[in-house]
Amino acid sequence: MGKEQQLERALKNASSYQEWRAAAQAHDKHKGLDRWRKQEQCQQYDYVSIRERLDRLRSLKARHNNRGLLYTLNEGIHGNMGGMGRAGLYGHALSGTKHLIEQYIEEIVHTLELIADDDSGDISEEEKLDFFRRASHCFGHSAFMMSGSGSLLYFHVGVARALLEEDLLPSVMSGSSGGSIIGSIVCSHTDDELRDLLNADTFLQQAPEASKKAGIMDPVDLEEVLSQYLPDDLTFQKSFEKTGRAMNVSIAPAETHQNSRLLNATTSPSVLMRSAVMASAAVPGIFPPVTLQALDDDGQRMSYLPSRRWVDGSVSDDMPAKRLARLYGVNHYIVSQTNPHVLPFVTDGHRKQTALGLLQTAGRRATREWINAVTMIIDKADKRNGPVTQVTSLMRSIINQDYVGDINILPDYRLINPTNLLGFPGEKQIRKLVASGERCAWPKLEMIRQQTRISRTLRKILQRYETSVVV
Repeated sequence: MGKEQQLERALKNASSYQEWRAAAQAHDKHKGLDRWRKQEQCQQYDYVSIRERLDRLRSLKARHNNRGLLYTLNEGIHGNMGGMGRAGLYGHALSGTKHLIEQYIEEIVHTLELIADDDSGDISEEEKLDFFRRASHCFGHSAFMMSGSGSLLYFHVGVARALLEEDLLPSVMSGSSGGSIIGSIVCSHTDDELRDLLNADTFLQQAPEASKKAGIMDPVDLEEVLSQYLPDDLTFQKSFEKTGRAMNVSIAPAETHQNSRLLNATTSPSVLMRSAVMASAAVPGIFPPVTLQALDDDGQRMSYLPSRRWVDGSVSDDMPAKRLARLYGVNHYIVSQTNPHVLPFVTDGHRKQTALGLLQTAGRRATREWINAVTMIIDKADKRNGPVTQVTSLMRSIINQDYVGDINILPDYRLINPTNLLGFPGEKQIRKLVASGERCAWPKLEMIRQQTRISRTLRKILQRYETSVVV
């Protein structure tokens, strides 16, 4: 067996991220990609401006010029400075991107912490707080979005576990259908609880026997499963207060001409999380629509918008990027995408665009426009807004969505069993899906780490300052 085959086998057989990363570093060294990482020159980003800014920060720091550092940071901190956030820069070598980019991010982080901890009096505490608020607002935040998935939801478990173990779970998350199940579990449990929870054994142990029967899972069985993780009185507000994670559940209206909703601690704090998840998982035509439940001022259970019923959120807003941007200032999206009808048409963002790929993309866009036009013509013929209009509206809602983010984590197509997407996948398949989620996340962790490091640092500093500085 040759050296390259040994390295490929080491990557494939790694049982942890640490093992995989060591194998990735050995692979890059063997292929000469470690030299690529050391070379600053590259057409994919403005290495000259990054080098100049890095040298300026180091010079100002050596001269203890705190006000100069603050001015330089005020000139602009953003994740794609000089194109350094481009996906292609993270898809070349397995173990990371250009050393210059990593060094620049490290210098920014160190400078932010230096200013936050400085007690020389050069910069007042109020001025610091004002700077960190503005910097955090301008830089933006990351969100973790989990797609609709059916029985593939266990893939999300593995992805979330990989992010948790490297302390990379964003504080803003969203999910629809199966993604809402895993997202709500993650956002309602602390890190310590999740370390014991996010594994195949725990999910298998806590799954009631009724849910393991063949065929499509009954809504009653699904709610019994959810009761193991989401208590009867758990609202979005209570969940956020417990963990500081903001879960967002997408739901779609069962009636025509109504708008979809994004449920969270900001827009619907009193809504019971379990009822939101049941609504988001109600596949049209298979599961009955759901009326949301909430707690009133006295803590009593009541119907929320009792005249409205809701269904699977993935049919209208699988990836609610625009809404997350408005609510939380999110501008960077990590996506765990398992929606079966979407997977054939998306990539992880690292693949080069070939001539054939460009033609295929153009063909898909043309097909989408034709479907839009044909269904709208059919709508006009169905003047009573009957079942035909409902079907055509559903088709347009699905095909017109954007299903990708900045970093996309996708499962192996071979894990998809279209005959059992709405049933219990079985112990063997669950273990495969969880393991696959972890393994598919590993190659993206360094990209996630680097692209979110500044925002995570700003968030921690700002939280510390807001609790200690009285304005």
